Amino acid sequence: MKSISDANKIIYIAPSLSSFVQNDIGFLSKKYNVLLNLYAWNKKYLTPLFLIHQLFYLLVNIMKVKVVIVSFGGYWSLLPSIIGRLFGVPVFIILNGTDCASIPMLHYGNLRSFPLRTFCNYSYKFAYKLLPVSSSLVNTRNKYHSDDKYSYQGYKHFFPKINTDYQVLFNGIDENFWKPIDNRTRNKKSFITVLSESQFILKGGPLILDLASRYNDYEFFFVGLNEPDSFDLPANVTFLGRLDPERLRDYFLSCQYYMQLSVYEGFGVALCEAMLCGCIPIGSSVNIIPEIIGSSGFILQKEDIDELVDLVEIALNTEDEKFLERMARDRIIENYSLKKREQKLISIIEQL
Repeated sequence: MKSISDANKIIYIAPSLSSFVQNDIGFLSKKYNVLLNLYAWNKKYLTPLFLIHQLFYLLVNIMKVKVVIVSFGGYWSLLPSIIGRLFGVPVFIILNGTDCASIPMLHYGNLRSFPLRTFCNYSYKFAYKLLPVSSSLVNTRNKYHSDDKYSYQGYKHFFPKINTDYQVLFNGIDENFWKPIDNRTRNKKSFITVLSESQFILKGGPLILDLASRYNDYEFFFVGLNEPDSFDLPANVTFLGRLDPERLRDYFLSCQYYMQLSVYEGFGVALCEAMLCGCIPIGSSVNIIPEIIGSSGFILQKEDIDELVDLVEIALNTEDEKFLERMARDRIIENYSLKKREQKLISIIEQL
């Protein structure tokens, strides 16, 4: 039998301390005693050792907590789901994107690997509830990049027999940090995008380079990676590497447009951060991106350079820049604020 104090404890499991995981831990810690179960899951050769250690950790602690929250489906989510089911402790899995996708030609998605796909399948099957960060992670069809079998994505597409209850839990962005500064001058001939080296093709890097070669008097900034060797780079493109949040915010505040030309996107946290800073968004028509942008920016329907040039021309010739900047920020505050996520996640826990 659990004590009263156990009702104030939760276990939080994640493969890494990403910014949104840290946000969750931060606001959950205000109300609960959060026990962290973290390992360096990127070191795949240690996975068996981590699983053994996690098994003993859960057996020791599972009856001491109210719930278990797992961020991302993966190797780390199966044992919590099974043990939670055996001991009657609810396990919530937050689905963030790659854990609902399989795009082999782009080397993306946990579900393209047989062992990882199997772990995800049974994790989702035995979990108490799934919490995708957008409804597009349940089942969607993205025709932006291709119109073939790989245009169908979402965990329900790959695991149609899973009947686990789910509830959409949007990511939350801190509007008090990501905010414009009065009288800050923007470079109206500037575009910025955030991606990692492994995401360069997935998030439209080559398409943006092609665009840059056609707009020589505009500046293009890539954040998150250093200059790649395998592409011809126009002189007006700058690779800034990884930036701390303060420096990234400075670039968002100095650039006019943010580009999110992803082939697949679980949510788009950087897109929301840029919009909060007043960048006018230009995004691809995949997953939740059009929903995030709404009428505050511009949506590219197909992964095609000519269509992108036409869309950029429309964006560059708008006379409502200040209006779109304000609309972009207001849209994120209204729909995807950190406070809304905090209230929603705590409400889900407290409804038990």
